[in-house]
Amino acid sequence: MSSTRAASDVDDPIGYFIEDLTYHGKTERTRESYERVLRRFETFLHAETTPGTATHRDCMAFVHSLRGEVADSTVATYAAYLHRFYGYMTEVGAFEGNPMTLVMEEMDETVDKDPARRDIPIPTMRAFVAGIRHPLHRALVVTLLKTGMRVGECCNLDLRDLSIEDEELNAAYPVGERPVLADRPNSLYVTSEATVGETVNGEVRTASNKRKRGTVIPIDDELSRTLKRWLAIRPDSPSPAEPLFVGTAERWGKRLDPQAVRHVVERYSREEGWYRTGGGAAENVTPHYFRHFFTTHLRDRTGDRGVVKYLRGDVADDVIDTYTHNWGDQVRETYVENVYRLLA
Repeated sequence: MSSTRAASDVDDPIGYFIEDLTYHGKTERTRESYERVLRRFETFLHAETTPGTATHRDCMAFVHSLRGEVADSTVATYAAYLHRFYGYMTEVGAFEGNPMTLVMEEMDETVDKDPARRDIPIPTMRAFVAGIRHPLHRALVVTLLKTGMRVGECCNLDLRDLSIEDEELNAAYPVGERPVLADRPNSLYVTSEATVGETVNGEVRTASNKRKRGTVIPIDDELSRTLKRWLAIRPDSPSPAEPLFVGTAERWGKRLDPQAVRHVVERYSREEGWYRTGGGAAENVTPHYFRHFFTTHLRDRTGDRGVVKYLRGDVADDVIDTYTHNWGDQVRETYVENVYRLLA
């Protein structure tokens, strides 16, 4: 373990830092983001300079090299990653000081906490979905767009979390077996229990659901058809949990993880010109953008912020209880009457 080694004797300080992020409980996605930025900085340095010997001028030159190539908020994010790296390595005794301190004080760029995201009209998004032919890929994208759920929540769905009124489907798959769905057909249940490393429904999870309470989300005829089309070709899974979304390539039959879903969305977004390496949240279309799209358009159509917050799973217990007890009249009817159409 890294804690058993003297930090000052580490040959690869970036590797040491990333390893410690693991012990601090940071997600794989966070670790990959840090390593990508730090390795980029390492490559930027002159051959005779290492991260351990870099000066504040080396750091300034690196930050300056990013300007014009990535968004201002991304420049600020990269700088913050580098600052944290140096601050940590200084604290553990590997480096003598943090050369990023002065750089951060003089920077004009800031991390944009609420970026003005790309504005995609519904007809344009409809054309985007029409170009996705693979049943799995289309099911993932339509599910995210129609429910506003987080990518980890999408990955954690099991067949028991899906309820569709279809005799043939119900005879072929163990769908809708959760008691909470017994009187709520044509819906999805997003649990609040899934956590990375914990066993849920017989399977150790690789993604966490961030909801404080479980949520029943209605699904319309478009999402129902899309999911039935996917289930018609879904590979059998070795997992006792029977994941809804499983791999059809390298990880045949195994539950998809968030990174795999992000890669799917990135592929189609790049083809559409909606994704650029180095682009920020204001530019790139990602699974999280779909959550933003859902929130914006459904809120505008319904004028009911409470229902949208309930569906997103980010409201207080008393509000959740209100909509849970009046689910059929207030949630389903509002959703079905106002959700946008995505399929031709």
